[in-house]
Amino acid sequence: MERPDTPIQVFTAGEALIDMIRQADGRYAACLGGAVYNLTRALSRQGVGTAYLNPLSQDDLGQQLASQLLADGVTLAQPTPVHESTAMAVVGLDANGHPSYSFYRQGVADRCVDATTMNQQTESYPALKIVATGCLALAPEDASHYLPWLQRQRELGKAVVVDANVRLSAMRDVAAYRQNVLSAVGLAHIVKASDEDLDALQIAGDTPLAKARTLLASSGAHLFVLTLGAQGACLINRAGQVWQAREAAPVDAVDTVGAGDCFLAGLLAALLHAGPDPLSTIAALDEATAHALLKHALSSASINVMRSGCVPPTWDEVSSRVAEIQYEFGGFGR
Repeated sequence: MERPDTPIQVFTAGEALIDMIRQADGRYAACLGGAVYNLTRALSRQGVGTAYLNPLSQDDLGQQLASQLLADGVTLAQPTPVHESTAMAVVGLDANGHPSYSFYRQGVADRCVDATTMNQQTESYPALKIVATGCLALAPEDASHYLPWLQRQRELGKAVVVDANVRLSAMRDVAAYRQNVLSAVGLAHIVKASDEDLDALQIAGDTPLAKARTLLASSGAHLFVLTLGAQGACLINRAGQVWQAREAAPVDAVDTVGAGDCFLAGLLAALLHAGPDPLSTIAALDEATAHALLKHALSSASINVMRSGCVPPTWDEVSSRVAEIQYEFGGFGR
């Protein structure tokens, strides 16, 4: 799926690791993963020119991670592998298919980054419109790498996207982690968080929507993307407008690994299709555009959860689903 003529519009930075997913018989299946890695693949599979910033290991697992990115059409900003090992996560699934994680990430390949190199690499792509990070990249130990990068990209007029994707179990200092997540959110134009993320961050408010508004008001974000599980998702802008949507029929989910990553990829892909400048599109967001973004994002996630593991859909697959199924819009589940 190589795309040598596709300009790079999105730069992603963050973890790439191996998910060891517990199976029904107690054995573990090794799957390529990591939230940012999944997002990167999902963006490229939807036709978005995407570059991945972090280095990968020379070990066999790192080679597998790199091979899959290249097969999906992703550009590796750091194609030379490093000596550090590939990170791992042990993933357990409950009766409803919801994952829990234990991480092994000390001294690993994807953390071999620094702000100076990151900024130099992103500035070499003239068509770049969006930079995105989140999840394990928001570990406080890595703040000196990612926060200056986000700050510089915002100054350059790029749309900065932060997916909170909170992983308390991966952090030694939870208080410092929460603070660093909030610092990254403060640099973002687009913030994505689930209702569970907002609870983990201890954001004030009686409802998920109230918590999202609290976090939005305290940040520099232009748009807050709130995911609500079976209740769909909301878009909230700084003017206080809220648009909510969900698929009308329940999805027959196999598991939820990568669902949020595919949702965000679908949203960003649709945002890039909606106009040449993502920030201008957000500033002029109306109901029709908001609903189009939500439908594409929701169906991107739905297709993925109907598959085993994270297998992101293509743009055509999502577009076909959007055309075929019914959606509900309104204020349910706020």
